[in-house]
Amino acid sequence: MTDFEFQIENFMLYCSSKNLSRKTMAGYEQALKLFCLYLKDEFQIEEVAKVQTAHIRQYIKFLRDRGKYTVVNVEASKQVNHPESRTDYKKEISTATIANYVRNIKVFFNFLYDVEKEIPKNPTAKIENPKVERKMKKTLTPEQIKKVLTQFDCSTFHGYRNYVVTRLLLDTGMRIGECLSLFPESADFKHKSIHVTNAKNKQERFVYFSYKTANELKKWMSYRDRYSDSPFLFPTIRGTQLEIRNYEKALRDAGQKVGIMIHPHQLRNNFAKYYILNGGDWFSLCRILGHSSVEVTQRAYLDFSDEEIGKKYQKHSPLTFMDI
Repeated sequence: MTDFEFQIENFMLYCSSKNLSRKTMAGYEQALKLFCLYLKDEFQIEEVAKVQTAHIRQYIKFLRDRGKYTVVNVEASKQVNHPESRTDYKKEISTATIANYVRNIKVFFNFLYDVEKEIPKNPTAKIENPKVERKMKKTLTPEQIKKVLTQFDCSTFHGYRNYVVTRLLLDTGMRIGECLSLFPESADFKHKSIHVTNAKNKQERFVYFSYKTANELKKWMSYRDRYSDSPFLFPTIRGTQLEIRNYEKALRDAGQKVGIMIHPHQLRNNFAKYYILNGGDWFSLCRILGHSSVEVTQRAYLDFSDEEIGKKYQKHSPLTFMDI
């Protein structure tokens, strides 16, 4: 094991002690191991103390040039995943992805410099994250949402389940992982709320649902109880927990049938935008989404189109409510 590999392991243990999510840790490990491989191949560097700012700048350039899935951490994985068969193989890596890699590398070297004192100088101190051009989150119209929902075959167990999951995501703003981990007892019909215990930031919270969703959930629970004794609210027909990727595919396929590009996080985005457009406030939205601050929520969703702002204005125009 090289010094660099040892320090990656040390850093991952540190992350575990901080109780970071598996997804966050997986992102760190992938980014660092790929960077480690690059330094070894290009500069024969195997020690963290030998990494210089110029090496990181060269790596950013390398990421821009190399294309997607052309480099893997474990060569044997190519025999399993067959990256060359992907439709986006060798396509340009997005600036957002590169920014994530750079951010993860900076966290690693900040740890080595500030926490462990393993290096005399932080090579990332003068590295700026690539500027990511913000893309406006597309708002689906009610008509588009209806079209997608009609594509689920509610006469089948999985079709009806996916239909209810889609409505619930749109009505509550939950993340798909949070939704698929729910148990029936998570839902409180008296207060029309759901207790989310497996949130991304480890902070439990409540989300809320409408009377329409309450009725749909009750119907689903009755139906589910006839065909499954699974502990999960939205299980597979075998009773196991439904995997995120399988629901993602079902939703994507439903959208493609009616010419609409859609994914689970888009439902969360649309919940947030409609919540504000319908008169909701940023503070309560922040609590419902499980963000750390209102500023985080505003940065994520403060991208309304001119048409959306115009409609919101008509609802809240001062003169509309004045007898003058």
